[in-house]
Amino acid sequence: MPPLNRLLTGAVAVATALGIAALMGCGRTDGLGAGEAAPSVSVQPQPHDVWPAWSGTSTKAPGAEASTHQPPPKALTGLPLIGAKGLRGLDAHAVLRADPRMQPFAGREDIKEPGVSGVRPPMYRDLTGDGRPELLVAVDTESGRTALSVYTERDGRVYPVLFTGGKRVAVETLGKDLLLRSSCTDGGEQAVRYHWDGTRLSTISDVKNYKKSTPTPSTEPDTTTSPSPGSAS
Repeated sequence: MPPLNRLLTGAVAVATALGIAALMGCGRTDGLGAGEAAPSVSVQPQPHDVWPAWSGTSTKAPGAEASTHQPPPKALTGLPLIGAKGLRGLDAHAVLRADPRMQPFAGREDIKEPGVSGVRPPMYRDLTGDGRPELLVAVDTESGRTALSVYTERDGRVYPVLFTGGKRVAVETLGKDLLLRSSCTDGGEQAVRYHWDGTRLSTISDVKNYKKSTPTPSTEPDTTTSPSPGSAS
């Protein structure tokens, strides 16, 4: 095979392998498409837990369902116009009922601590950088999985800007970015970081790690012998 053909064949094989590896991740993410520039990220700040009580229950994080190629989010219907209190003035359960993806969880009871199923206390963090906090709502299920949605406000309307989920989820903020950690079914740990792109929270990093196994002590008897005292060496 001519050298040029061998190079082209090798490049196609590498690209195919990378595509398969991306599809076999712990969860889908709203990653960048080919040719898209990653949003600029400032110096890494320290993470701060959104739900501190749940942070110790996680091993590390989920992927997202949104994509930069999807149409812009649509305002939720059935909610009153937001007043002076902003998103803090809304009932979290009413927001869940208005969101088709979260509506199945709207009837669950509020919870104050991990270990039971229900709706976590709503949290508010400025993730867009406009000085107004977004609404974060997480629902824990009996299976140990968590559904998370983030909502922002524009012109008095509520817009869903992130929907994701995972098992044993912990949520943190990194400056204005959001970091989700969860465990994967194959034993890995995933951490997905989301950054405001002007339309929604998009994935800017998706890291999966595996815990190193601790070597187990050998139970085989030691068959090596040392020279007895006085024996010739």
